[in-house]
Amino acid sequence: MDKMPKWADVVLIPLISLCLALIVSGFVVLAIGEDPIRAISIMVNGALSSTNKIGYTLYYATNYMFTGLAVAVAFHARMFNIGGEGQAAISGVGVAVVLLAFDWPHWTIALPFAILGGGLFGAIWAAIPAYLQARRDSHIVITTIMFNYIAAAMMGFLLNGILKNPNSQVAESVNFPAGAHLPTIHEMLAPLGIGFSKSAPANVSFLLALFCAWLVWFLLWRTRLGYAIRAFGHSPHAASYAGISAFKITMIAMIISGALAGMLSINVVMGEQERLIQFFVEGAGFVGIAVALMGRNHPIGIILAALLFGMLAQGGFELQFEYPEISKEMVLVIQGTIILFTGALDYMVRKPVEKIFARLREGQS
Repeated sequence: MDKMPKWADVVLIPLISLCLALIVSGFVVLAIGEDPIRAISIMVNGALSSTNKIGYTLYYATNYMFTGLAVAVAFHARMFNIGGEGQAAISGVGVAVVLLAFDWPHWTIALPFAILGGGLFGAIWAAIPAYLQARRDSHIVITTIMFNYIAAAMMGFLLNGILKNPNSQVAESVNFPAGAHLPTIHEMLAPLGIGFSKSAPANVSFLLALFCAWLVWFLLWRTRLGYAIRAFGHSPHAASYAGISAFKITMIAMIISGALAGMLSINVVMGEQERLIQFFVEGAGFVGIAVALMGRNHPIGIILAALLFGMLAQGGFELQFEYPEISKEMVLVIQGTIILFTGALDYMVRKPVEKIFARLREGQS
């Protein structure tokens, strides 16, 4: 019997951890002589007080959904994929190659091919460390971290070489064809008579992220392959005894993980920048680890955690602008505290909650 309901594991414990993290962060802000209530108020208003700010929050959340889902799929197969940063970066090359290959007439035609290109490049980049793990027993954490650096070097080489815009001094490609432009939320809501900021970068990729979350849920909990992935993650030896191939599960889980991380480039490269630039991932691959941990590697939890970290990202920018006394590093402290409580200190919250639910069950019986 489970020690607590599933909703408590996915929602209640992360919520308690978040509250504790905010309390501790408040004391840190207070220790430097600033008002924590004002700081939190600025962050919340900075993330939600207008459609423009909501658009930026959703834009960042979309990135974190993709990378969080990528980490979760690998984690269910007992692998810690730290390479989302590199997989997302390489996927941007795939998207750029596809979109620059043709003069696309409309985004509905360009998008499926861009998804294919980005997903394929991300999957290939994840498949290499997966093979090294499955066949050479190389540790997946070490190899995926190393591949992040290799991906960064490759991006620099390509964007200062064959993919470089000859009319620009920075490391970027030429702009994609106008037909590859993804509709923003403003453009999606305007026909319905709903006003939304024109300058907000959130686009149709947000719906793609929600669809990917549903696909991950369906894969892991409604298919034989998903059952095999979770069985292997719980006990590799028992799964092997049942006839589940460790090599097959390792490769498939990491390929899916890399493809999901690659979807970030749809949101950023195709949707927002409309060209390939060198440092477009901006740490989203690492934030995805925290999102997956906080969301308990469940798609619903990942969506909620991604929205929270999207608020923190956008609210943090507003906090630096409106509250110069608080530096960027202080925002990182707040984010790090949330990661600490939802990850490393999870047991501190989980154990008392489990005891409470155990007593409630005893009282009912």
